[in-house]
Amino acid sequence: MAESLLTALLLAVIQGITEWLPISSSGHLVLFERLFSYAGGLLFEVALHFGTLAAVFVYFGKDIVDMIRDFFSGKFKSSNGRMAIYLIIGTIPAVIVGFFARDIFDSILSDLRIVALGFGITGVFLLISSFANIKEGKLDFRKSLFVGFAQALAIVPGISRSGSTIASGVLLGLNEKDAMRFSFLLSIPIIFGANLLTIGNNTLSPDLIWASLVSFVVGLITIHLMFNYLLVKREYFKWFGIYCILLGLVVFGFVLVF
Repeated sequence: MAESLLTALLLAVIQGITEWLPISSSGHLVLFERLFSYAGGLLFEVALHFGTLAAVFVYFGKDIVDMIRDFFSGKFKSSNGRMAIYLIIGTIPAVIVGFFARDIFDSILSDLRIVALGFGITGVFLLISSFANIKEGKLDFRKSLFVGFAQALAIVPGISRSGSTIASGVLLGLNEKDAMRFSFLLSIPIIFGANLLTIGNNTLSPDLIWASLVSFVVGLITIHLMFNYLLVKREYFKWFGIYCILLGLVVFGFVLVF
């Protein structure tokens, strides 16, 4: 029992770190659950995502309150009102893909070949964005929709949600901090919806509650580091891209050998 709890907490630490680093939390959870022979299940993974979701709410709490206030007050021309609309637009592609393709992707969730391919795609995307020299611009309807399509790709395990959305934002002309902020805020409706659908009336066990708490604390620290130090320059993206490509090759090599 103690060993199972320790493994769950370790996976919570991994979730808290990899959810916000552009290296795919879903892919890493698949790998480490296989490594530790831990069958956490969908409810376990959703509980971990609940913790990192709470971290976004805390870190961007004032922004979220301001957006909700302006949106429901009809202040759509304010910066917060526009951001709320952009987030709604950006969420649409993932909702559509998730609704129509959920069963397909659930069946490949633990396929290491798909995970390896996803890591590779993430790595290439990050490398391309790291060398981007595009004139900076502001977020708009078109850009929010394109970033939303990039988020929809992350339903494939190994493709990083934060990596694909931040990289696509940069390639569309957003500066690094604006791309990160939109990426992190864009995670809220899709992760919240997945949590709501999966948890439903289920009661979380004490192990899951502790795991959620750990992923929350680690996720909060990781967001702060990402937003202020790790991805403040697009040149830094290449190191995460190289890591993802190498990891994808290692995983694919493991599948071929074993």
